[in-house]
Amino acid sequence: MQLNGSEIVVECLKEQGVDTVFGYPGGSILNIYDALYKHSDEIRHILTSHEQGAAHAADGYARATGKVGVCMATSGPGATNLVTGIATAYMDSVPMVAITANVTLPMLGKDSFQEVDIAGVTMPITKHGFIVKNVEQLADTIRKAFYIAKSGRPGPVLVDITKDVTAAVCEFTPVGVQTAERVKKYTAQELKQVVDIISEAKKPYIYLGGGAILSDACEEVARFAELIDAPVCDTLMGKGGFDGRSPRYTGMIGMHGTKTSNLGVSDCDLLIALGARFSDRVIGNPKRFAENAKIIHIDIDAAEINKNIRVDASLVGDLKVTLQELNEVLEREGKKDHTDWMQKISQLKEKYPLKYDNEQLSCPYVIEQIDRVTNGEAIITTDVGQHQMWAAQYYKYTKPRTFLSSGGLGTMGYGLGACIGAQVGQPDKICINIAGDGCFRMNMNEMATASRYNIPIIQVVINNHVLGMVRQWQTLFYGKRYSQTILNDSVDYCKVAEALGCEAIRVTCKEEVGPAIERAIERKRPVLVECVIPEDDKVFPMVPAGAPIAEVFDGDDLKRKAE
Repeated sequence: MQLNGSEIVVECLKEQGVDTVFGYPGGSILNIYDALYKHSDEIRHILTSHEQGAAHAADGYARATGKVGVCMATSGPGATNLVTGIATAYMDSVPMVAITANVTLPMLGKDSFQEVDIAGVTMPITKHGFIVKNVEQLADTIRKAFYIAKSGRPGPVLVDITKDVTAAVCEFTPVGVQTAERVKKYTAQELKQVVDIISEAKKPYIYLGGGAILSDACEEVARFAELIDAPVCDTLMGKGGFDGRSPRYTGMIGMHGTKTSNLGVSDCDLLIALGARFSDRVIGNPKRFAENAKIIHIDIDAAEINKNIRVDASLVGDLKVTLQELNEVLEREGKKDHTDWMQKISQLKEKYPLKYDNEQLSCPYVIEQIDRVTNGEAIITTDVGQHQMWAAQYYKYTKPRTFLSSGGLGTMGYGLGACIGAQVGQPDKICINIAGDGCFRMNMNEMATASRYNIPIIQVVINNHVLGMVRQWQTLFYGKRYSQTILNDSVDYCKVAEALGCEAIRVTCKEEVGPAIERAIERKRPVLVECVIPEDDKVFPMVPAGAPIAEVFDGDDLKRKAE
């Protein structure tokens, strides 16, 4: 059938099973929006308040559902406003397709109105980027974009289309969706080497990353932990990849990881990294990381092997199929018994529990109340900073795709857009974004988006009137010189939320937290809950940047040092 380029875009989206697009229109992309208007009963478009919000919403939709998220923007500033969201998705391996429209082909390269080489701009932060200058290539390009975004290690793909292509006509033939295969690239000998190392270990430890969630390997991870009788720690991206209430679970590892995880990994004789990339926030001093252990690395991306940490053995492949094969071999050999090691880890957990000042309203208390009220079943999104670490520490994630946060890029302003995307993708779930007051300021205009569509998100603002994490560093390492981190101004976040069409509740004491969360859930519409906490609360445990993770300290350690 004969279709114009804009109709081809819509038909290709329908082919790929896309039901929702997040975006913002403009001159160059008007033809595509006109086509979307005609298919509004098949593809829902969410008009965000800013293009960055659209990118974050597509990201949150993808993380919450496992599908490819889609965002759209016009040329020039519309396209460049997507950049931070694209980079966020790239760092955390989130499958996303960003569709932009550019000026017409004759106007390219002439500094035309709203012209930007967005494919060039985003080249370092996408899996691949396309610029379509011929309508005959449009359908195949969009199909390739979706395949690339979801295959192998997922990531964002950009498709930039000149405006004349969106109007040009050609023959369109529907095709089936190309399924991304689960690959494995290791040999039988490499598998045997891994099995042999595991068999020799007396004190194994599993270090779990976001790859477990991306590959839907959580059941295989749980079985693997049982077979080798090992404790499990996770990264920020790995939250929910292993049951946070399991006796084997020891909490997060790294800069704000638990003492149990950091000390346990430093003492183990075998560290098995599953779908993780040995981030600097995890390993601290690379020369001192797990220095007593052999290291096995299982990951789909060969480029990650030996990139940050030298390993003794590795398997390159999709984590789900790799663990299925590995578990079959281990089951034939029989379950390992590391009772003494597991008992030692259990003793560490008893000796070094997470704790906070329970005498006053604090973010950890708020997180625990959210966990209680939702029974651990909510999807939690966060922005970046102290509240992010507290949300990772004090909410017990038991299922994958229930913790959405910017890990690699650390994007302030990420959470609200992501929460909207998650709620749209998982309408039956309670979706709560936890943000500091500094982060909330960055993209709080997206409360208008939630209001416009009555998307029943809950926005929790942890208001300490400072940029908390930066202030914590200034307190500990910069002689309490609080340069540009004090936000003690006249902004009233409850009034802002109400002005944007949402409900608002202010919480100033512990007794008000639980009822406020319950009321927000019952309202079934967007609600902001502002929780006012002290300005000098700190996230502990903590490892100084570049120090070995075994040098983890908490508030009690600081008090003893000061005495």
